[in-house]
Amino acid sequence: MWIADGWKDYEVIDTSCGEKLERWGDYILVRPDPQVIWNTPKTQRGWKKMNGHYHRSKKGGGKWEFFHLPEQWTIQYESKAFDKTLTFNLKPFSFKHTGLFPEQATNWDWFGEKIKKAGRPVKVLNLFAYTGGATLAAAAAGANVTHVDASKGMVAWAKENAVSSGLADAPIRWLVDDCVKFVEREIRRGNKYDAIIMDPPSYGRGPKGEIWKIEDAIHPLIKLCTQILSDDPLFFLINSYTTGLAPAVLTYMISTELKKYNGVVDSQEIGLPVSGNGLVLPCGASGRWCRKE
Repeated sequence: MWIADGWKDYEVIDTSCGEKLERWGDYILVRPDPQVIWNTPKTQRGWKKMNGHYHRSKKGGGKWEFFHLPEQWTIQYESKAFDKTLTFNLKPFSFKHTGLFPEQATNWDWFGEKIKKAGRPVKVLNLFAYTGGATLAAAAAGANVTHVDASKGMVAWAKENAVSSGLADAPIRWLVDDCVKFVEREIRRGNKYDAIIMDPPSYGRGPKGEIWKIEDAIHPLIKLCTQILSDDPLFFLINSYTTGLAPAVLTYMISTELKKYNGVVDSQEIGLPVSGNGLVLPCGASGRWCRKE
């Protein structure tokens, strides 16, 4: 398992009864987590002193309950893989999210080092790019990034994070678009990228209502993406939050479609350390391809 253990402004304090107790900077949140199926004593004081609690509804969805939590606040992430400190604007919004997946920091560190040591200009395509965590990490490491997401609101949020991180003038192209259709157009235009990152949802809709279901759509998208890779690609990264896509499945898909390149594939679960009990909270899986060094 790859573990995102480099955070200072974020930690999972405890996990129990289907929920996780987290510290986001100065604020404590309690949010549901489907991986937490164990029932352990809630001895951490944060369980009774939280600033926000997302209550899941039996009918689906849920709602937030707040206790002295601001509408928006920031946390920061530092890494040897990039020169700038990344700053993220957080706010609780629908379906328990805050605008950041902290476990992805383990991937930021990995590809940041690849970009930094490449010794050449690197063009990165970030698909399903959300609020820009991977985009900012890649840009801070020195890459030229194309950021694509179907949500206008998420792209605007990512731009805010770029400004907060001192990357307002970084070579980032911001696009609101359906990721599959964008890749198809890039194939026709003959554009190429040295690295591709994709963080697809399990289920979602494009800007015009296009349905995305990861089990059906991920392999065809990987095949499309191989047509826009440069002749000497640096890395290829896929994230999956769907339990049905085991790390081995990611490995098979990537290795099958990128076999013509001289590279290696590794796929593992990613996780966050739990400071209160020494456990590691599983947070999905990632598949990584990189060229042989």
